Amino acid sequence: MKIKMYKVKQKFNSFYLENVESTVKQEIDKLNLKIKKGHRIAITAGSRGIDRIPLILRAAVEKVKELGGEPFLVPAMGSHGGATAEGQKKILCELGITPDFVGAPVLSSMEVVKVGTFSSDITENGKAAGFSVVIDKNAYEADGIVVINRVKPHTSFQSNIESGMMKMIAIGLGKRMQAENIHSFGTEGLRQFIAPVARKILETGKIIAGIGIVENAYDRVMEIKAFLPEDIEQGDMELLQKARKTMPKLPVDQLDILIVERLGKNISGTGMDTNVIGRMKIHGEPEPDKPAINRIIVLDLTPETKGNAYGIGLADFTTKALVEKIDYKATYTNAITSTFTERVKIPIVAENEEEAFEMAVKACGIRNPETLRAIRIKNTLQLVEIWVSSVVYNELQESG
Repeated sequence: MKIKMYKVKQKFNSFYLENVESTVKQEIDKLNLKIKKGHRIAITAGSRGIDRIPLILRAAVEKVKELGGEPFLVPAMGSHGGATAEGQKKILCELGITPDFVGAPVLSSMEVVKVGTFSSDITENGKAAGFSVVIDKNAYEADGIVVINRVKPHTSFQSNIESGMMKMIAIGLGKRMQAENIHSFGTEGLRQFIAPVARKILETGKIIAGIGIVENAYDRVMEIKAFLPEDIEQGDMELLQKARKTMPKLPVDQLDILIVERLGKNISGTGMDTNVIGRMKIHGEPEPDKPAINRIIVLDLTPETKGNAYGIGLADFTTKALVEKIDYKATYTNAITSTFTERVKIPIVAENEEEAFEMAVKACGIRNPETLRAIRIKNTLQLVEIWVSSVVYNELQESG
């Protein structure tokens, strides 16, 4: 079935910070940090492709040096990078975060130090669920830690604390051990454990500052705010509300078919942002009411995801080309750690894009191509320029 597609441009809030480095330094200055000469300060670096993150980290490094400290970077990404020290260091390198660029060494290790214990209201075998609270060994042995992360809605649950500084403290700095402990309780673990576990780590006094980043719908940094440790949790909540309002989205809530050109961990933790596609695929969790999409086709993986196809199970159809690129070890490690195994189940595999589309149309029961409601996007991050079918195009024209 051949259908005509129209290229359209969506308009979102386009404000962004031109000079992120000066903003980072100004924000840190506001905190009046007491860093003594020679103090070793750990600065966290995550696995996400945040806009100009190498520059943001370099600015933090330079400011710590100005204050007399000796900064170094620690990968704070839970079990990402295959849950290995070298794998996590490699991810940073691929993001442009290298010792030469930021001006500080990268100390990568999966070793952790116990700093307390945690128990919750969730029961396990009749007893309150609990586990040791841990933190990256290199970070803990520093004289202070500066946590830097983007704040945005999570792709697996909704709460007043989602993806941000608190999550990086609890899961990122907790490495594989803590990531697995929290994820093992599914969405309830994420919803109920992130904040209290992060608080336990904050109580150690090791964290001296948090820096939250908010991006606009064009993936550009629009706000950077620094917080003292006692203000990190509240800051996370406030920035999350701002991030939620600026998120890009599809122009309509009802579709027969969504074609996603590429899926990848650099796009979203779930490969495709669940907030954009309206699918969670988590056992026991309700699916979002909108957008309501009948069939999703995903065509390929991003080069940056290195074969990690976590999120492939959110689609209904894919291509042989994509499946041949899957690194099953990385994909399954990610799935087992998150506990959301439905998200890595392989959908129907087509020989090519054309066959995938034909099968999706048939699965929708569409006989007249003129009635097909379809959209094609590059990925769930880039939603400014998209392709839409005639029905959707006419609808958008009428709505202005």
